Amino acid sequence: MVRPHDLRRRDFTGPDDLRAMQDLASRLWSPTSRFHPGQLAWSRYYRPVDPAALDDGEAVAVWTEAGETLGFGWAEAPDWLELQVDPARPDVAEEVIEWFEEVSDAETQSALVMEGDVAEQALGAAGFAPQPDEPFFTHHALDLVDLPPVPSVPGYRLRHVEPHEARERAAVHAASWSDVGPSEVDEQAYGQVMGAWPYRPDLDWVAVDANGEMVASALVWLDDAHGVGLVEPVGCVPAHRGRGLAGAVTLAALHRLAEVGAQVAQVSPRGDDGYPGPQRLYRSMGFRPQARTVTWSRSLR
Repeated sequence: MVRPHDLRRRDFTGPDDLRAMQDLASRLWSPTSRFHPGQLAWSRYYRPVDPAALDDGEAVAVWTEAGETLGFGWAEAPDWLELQVDPARPDVAEEVIEWFEEVSDAETQSALVMEGDVAEQALGAAGFAPQPDEPFFTHHALDLVDLPPVPSVPGYRLRHVEPHEARERAAVHAASWSDVGPSEVDEQAYGQVMGAWPYRPDLDWVAVDANGEMVASALVWLDDAHGVGLVEPVGCVPAHRGRGLAGAVTLAALHRLAEVGAQVAQVSPRGDDGYPGPQRLYRSMGFRPQARTVTWSRSLR
């Protein structure tokens, strides 16, 4: 019998720890669970990083028992915690929150979990309280047998990315998000994305104009263990919006996802009224809401 004191924590040292986190996300995946392995890969590599090191103020730890990953904490900043734990082990959530107390010096701290997550009890016991009116994300799912056809957009062609196109692919992403703020995605970052599990170039789609320039994009990550693909991220260059390119390129990627054997697609847009456009787009394709996130916060002042 495995004893509680066999639970071990290790601090982040590189890609093997990211993979352990992804393996946990895959093992626990459902339409209502917090993470998909592709989401963790994108969150790690969307900006240029040293694969073996973390940014200043960032911390990651992984909890294992008998060789199995049971939870992780990702303090993306001193005031912000992302975490996932095995629902059968609420004690691990307590360990993660205690660790966050050790690595954070912020006077106000927040954590993001799914509504009803096993970590809620530990957060409440540590003085965190839910903030249901804060911005949140809503997981949406789509059965791929219900995919609508890919629309034709005159003057544009849809295709998947080639492995040597990291620079061009980074450029279309950065341009698509330029009106939100400066993007950290550059050629190095996108090269790291392309090298991360479970990236596949045949599930990374772009729309190109008559000159062959990429003007819209949609990346889908496939977790073979469950046959589920995560759409993350999607974008369209501002000058080419209003033509249906974001929807068309996403559907093209989803049709390829179905061709390679996946059964379900997931996407997690904002669910609050502060940023409604993406949610409307995905629901128009047939995605339906499943579960939402909730921010929990506490003040140590």
